[in-house]
Amino acid sequence: MRVLVTGAAGFIGSHVCELFLKEGHEVIGLDDLSTGSERNVSSLAANPKFRFVQADIRHRESIGQYFEGVDWVLHLAGRSDIVPSIEQPTDYYDVNVSGTLNVLEAARRHGAKRFIYTASSSCYGIPDVYPTPESAPVKPEYPYALTKAMGEQLVMHWAKVYQLPALSLRLFNVYGPRSRTNGAYGAVFGVFLAQRLKGLPVTIVGDGEQTRDFTFVSDVARAFLAAAQSSLSGEIFNVGSGNHYSINRLVDLLDCERTYIPKRPGEPDCTFADTRAIREQLEWAPRTTFEEGVNAMLGCINDWASAPVWTSESIAEATRTWFNHLGREA
Repeated sequence: MRVLVTGAAGFIGSHVCELFLKEGHEVIGLDDLSTGSERNVSSLAANPKFRFVQADIRHRESIGQYFEGVDWVLHLAGRSDIVPSIEQPTDYYDVNVSGTLNVLEAARRHGAKRFIYTASSSCYGIPDVYPTPESAPVKPEYPYALTKAMGEQLVMHWAKVYQLPALSLRLFNVYGPRSRTNGAYGAVFGVFLAQRLKGLPVTIVGDGEQTRDFTFVSDVARAFLAAAQSSLSGEIFNVGSGNHYSINRLVDLLDCERTYIPKRPGEPDCTFADTRAIREQLEWAPRTTFEEGVNAMLGCINDWASAPVWTSESIAEATRTWFNHLGREA
């Protein structure tokens, strides 16, 4: 198949490109390089079936040319992180909502046979049920989660009204090699690995007993492959590890000293995906244990040698907007 991957130079997108090429597909990787890095796909450049194009999904007219003759569209491009979404909501809307509309329309106009959307488990907010099924209420707590949920609504509506064969994958706490090493305060692995490299205690939010459904990136890439190969449409699937792990357990595996910082509003005490639907309908299951995944991260820890090193003080300053808008002052 001829596959177009938006967000190809990003963390997850680069792994998706790698897997689809390995499976023999032709891949067009599209990215504006605003947050992704061309280095993430540099190793693919020698593959004659790979083509990288720098383009911005906010520019509807300019991206259409790249969809001509494409069979499958995998839409991974988007803005992430909580604090920037609170501070820059219009940018998040422009990319995650309007950008998704532009990609959808390009796919529809050029007759794509499959459309796979990258949704976020943050849409559940603070769930009432664990493991959380796809039928749980959508209750976004901040603009990032809201805009990703709005993008998903567009995709499901296009599947219904325009018969565009589409699926949505709600990803839970993805981690692995090539995850972001710079930018805003965000994903726990990057924060902890940079701190560990500098011999600093890792900054644990709250008491560390909160759990996350850490899902390894290679398993996530295989979920995209299973979704693209299926004949289903109009369905939403959780993509999770099949378990959940405390932050304290992560720190035990990283073998670090620790310090504790205040718990933040709008964050769940647990994320834990009910993955029965994707296991049964797409015959997908995770393969990487948490221990294996953490070892893989330690194996590439030097990638974070020049990453920002967050401290309790700098985190408090970086998350001040979060506290102010989501419930209490920092």
